[in-house]
Amino acid sequence: MKKIRAVITGVQGWVPEYVLTNQELETMVDTNDEWITSRTGIKERRILKGENQGTSVIGTEAVKGLLEKTNTRAEDIELIICATVTPDMFFPSTANLIAANVGASNSYGFDISAACSGFLYALTLGSQFIETGMHKKVIVIGADKMSSIVNYEDRSTCIIFGDGGGAVLLEPTEEELGVMDSMLHSDGKGADFLHMRGGGSLHPASLETIANKEHYIYQEGSTVFKFAVTNMADVSAKIMAKNHLTGDDISWLVPHQANKRIIDATANRMGVGPEKVMLNIEKYGNTTAGTIPLCLWDYESQLGKGDNLILAAFGGGFTWGAIYLKWGYDPN
Repeated sequence: MKKIRAVITGVQGWVPEYVLTNQELETMVDTNDEWITSRTGIKERRILKGENQGTSVIGTEAVKGLLEKTNTRAEDIELIICATVTPDMFFPSTANLIAANVGASNSYGFDISAACSGFLYALTLGSQFIETGMHKKVIVIGADKMSSIVNYEDRSTCIIFGDGGGAVLLEPTEEELGVMDSMLHSDGKGADFLHMRGGGSLHPASLETIANKEHYIYQEGSTVFKFAVTNMADVSAKIMAKNHLTGDDISWLVPHQANKRIIDATANRMGVGPEKVMLNIEKYGNTTAGTIPLCLWDYESQLGKGDNLILAAFGGGFTWGAIYLKWGYDPN
C-alpha cells in the first residue's frame, strides 16, 4: 500500500483595495520612504477599511475564490483551519465564521495562533488529517488584519504590517507530491520581545490597558531580528539536510515576508540564489499568517508539478519552522 500524502491542489489569495504607501506613512509618523525601503524592503501595504470588516472577510474572500478555482463544492469541505492572531473575536473561531460565510455546512473548524509561523503550523496539522485518511478535503487559511492591532504612532511597527491572506486546498495523493516533511519549533521565552500584552485573561481589557496602549503590537526590533535571522535560516538548512537536498535541488524558497534582510540571510544559508526566492513584501508588507499563502498565490503561474519548495517562517512567541513541499500541479 502506497503512502498517502497531502497535496495542495489549489491556492487563492485576497488583499483589500486600500493601499497604504510609504509616502502616506510619512505624513503620520517621523519616517520616510528611503528609510523604510532600505531596512525592510516594503513600499506599500494593504489595509482593510470599513465597518464590520474583520479577518473573516479576508478568509472568506480567499476561500470563495479557491472553491471556484478548484471547482469544489463548499459542502464537500470537511475541515477548515485558520491561522491568525487577529481573530474577529475570541469565540466563535474565525474558521467557523468563514465556513458559515462560504456555505461549508458539513465542515468543522478551528483557529491556530502561532503568529507569523501560523500558516506552517496549520498546514502541517491539516496535512496529517489527510495522511491518516480521516479527511479528503481540508482548507488551510492564513489571514490577518494587522491594522487592527498596529499603533500608527509607533514608527517601529506601523511601517511593517499590512492586511491580507490566502487559502489552500489539501487533498490526498499517492504520488510523491505534497507535504514531504516539516520542522516546527517554539520558545515562550521570546514573549518579552514580541507580543500584544492586553486583551487576554492575564490583562483583560480595561481603561488602564487602553491608556497604556497594551492592545497594540510591541516589538523589540533588534532582538527579534537576531533571533529571526538565526532560527529561520537554521531550520531551513536543517530540513534540507534531513531530506538530502542542496540549493540546486530547490525550485523556490517561500519565506515569511517580515524583512528583506532576514529573507536574504535565509536564502544565503540555504545556498539558494535570489532568482529562486519568492518575494512580494514590497507591495503587501508583513501580513503575519498571510504572507506564505500570498506568495504561493502570486507565484502560482511559475510553479510546476514536482517543484521542490521550502516554506520558512519566524514569528512572535517565539515560533519558527520550515516545511519541505513538492508542488502538486502545473499552471493552467
